[in-house]
Amino acid sequence: MALPANFEDLISEANALELYEKLIIQLNKDLLLANIDLEFNRETLPTSLKIVLQETIQHLIQHRFTDYLNLLYQIDVSEHKIRSLDTKDTLRLSEEVTFLMLQREWQKVWYKNMYK
Repeated sequence: MALPANFEDLISEANALELYEKLIIQLNKDLLLANIDLEFNRETLPTSLKIVLQETIQHLIQHRFTDYLNLLYQIDVSEHKIRSLDTKDTLRLSEEVTFLMLQREWQKVWYKNMYK
C-alpha cells in the first residue's frame, strides 16, 4: 500500500473507495479512546475535518501535552516520523501531525476494507 503524500490525495483516495465515512468513524473511535473531547459528524466536510483536527492538535501540544502524546499512541503514529518533524513552529507542527494522524487512520481503514 502506497500512503497518500498529502491531504488532498488522502481524501481523493478515501472518496474514490467510498471509505471517507469509515475514516471519520475510525478517527472518532481513537479520539474517544484517548479521552479527547472531539467527535466528527459522518457528513463533516474534509476541509472542516482538517481545520478542526489541526486546531485541536495545536491546543493539545500547547496546553495538554500528555493528552497529545496519548493520542499519538492511541492512533499509533510512527515515533520516528514525529521525531523527524520541526518542532519550532507549533502551527506548522500541528499541521504535519494532523496529516500523519489522518494518514495512519487511513491506513487502518484501508487494511480493514481490503482484508475483511
